[in-house]
Amino acid sequence: MNPPPPPNRCIPIAPFQEWVAHSLQRVGVPLAESEGVAEALVRTDAMGISTHGTKLLVGYLKKLKSGGYRPTASPSILREGVAWGVIDGDHGLGQVGCRHGLQVARNKAKVSGIAQVHLIHTGHLGAPGFFAAQAAREGFIAMILGNDIPSVAAPGACRAVLGSNPLAYAIPRIDDDPILLDIATAAVAGGKVYAARQRGEPIPEHWLIGPDGQPTSDASLYPQSASLAPMAGHKGFGLGLWCEVLAGVLPGGSFTWQIGSWLFDPPEQPSSHNASIFLLDVSAITDRQQFDRRLKQLVEEITNTPVGLGASPLQVPGQREWTKMRHAESDGIPLPDDVLAKIAEAADLVNLPLPDTFSI
Repeated sequence: MNPPPPPNRCIPIAPFQEWVAHSLQRVGVPLAESEGVAEALVRTDAMGISTHGTKLLVGYLKKLKSGGYRPTASPSILREGVAWGVIDGDHGLGQVGCRHGLQVARNKAKVSGIAQVHLIHTGHLGAPGFFAAQAAREGFIAMILGNDIPSVAAPGACRAVLGSNPLAYAIPRIDDDPILLDIATAAVAGGKVYAARQRGEPIPEHWLIGPDGQPTSDASLYPQSASLAPMAGHKGFGLGLWCEVLAGVLPGGSFTWQIGSWLFDPPEQPSSHNASIFLLDVSAITDRQQFDRRLKQLVEEITNTPVGLGASPLQVPGQREWTKMRHAESDGIPLPDDVLAKIAEAADLVNLPLPDTFSI
């Protein structure tokens, strides 16, 4: 067995990404698709979002080995118009479906200036902000929504009614990293509750709603007997519902309890996740240079705002993550112990030794 890599190690990006791609190829994922998924997972780790990076790999590998996710899935367009489309993800990895959907949306937005593409029958999406940022670097304002099996309560409810539905947007900047927001519409992503429980750490009381409809700080109750609280109460519930309609209801995909759990269901069952991808070509709406100057002015107004005693300078969404990415590119990715353990588990599952960079 592969022992967990030593803690507090910073893992270089390139060999780690190559190893993740090889692990996916071991279960039948083609070269190009495996490299795309590996990039999404490892780069998410590099941005400091360790709950949605390579920690997911072992669960994906189990689905791929057992047929719940199709290693050679071929997403295809079910129906389309000039500026919209609905894509069947063929029950493949969510990152494969999202990559395909993003390309279709790019092609349509370049013609029409705007595009809305829906992706149904796909796998767990991971961090959709990775794909939104890719589109932003090509000059698009991007928004990606998804849905998931219910894990989030509505205000006052005693059980979950919606998924921890993700919402990500990215805004391009010519000489800087995109503004990037990638959030769950729950008070916290479920992965953070799992991670805190595995590490034996306490959680804030506002993260979970117990079976009596009251807040609880007992992470062991989730997900069997507790639900995630909605972000900002009724506001988060409303945004989660918006994701559910656009990602699942409108294009004819699964929604709420029709969606499976990629983590807890038998690995031979598909999870039937869905996504909605919106792109707007900035250059089709306005002069790109002028847009960038105006956006820069807005950002400077925000970041130059005085802050209170002890507060950090204001930042725009994504700034912290891009800083972590730059550090990871030069120094490697610092991975938490729970992620390192999952990587070792993935290595055993596909009988692929960890790269030398994981050892002291």
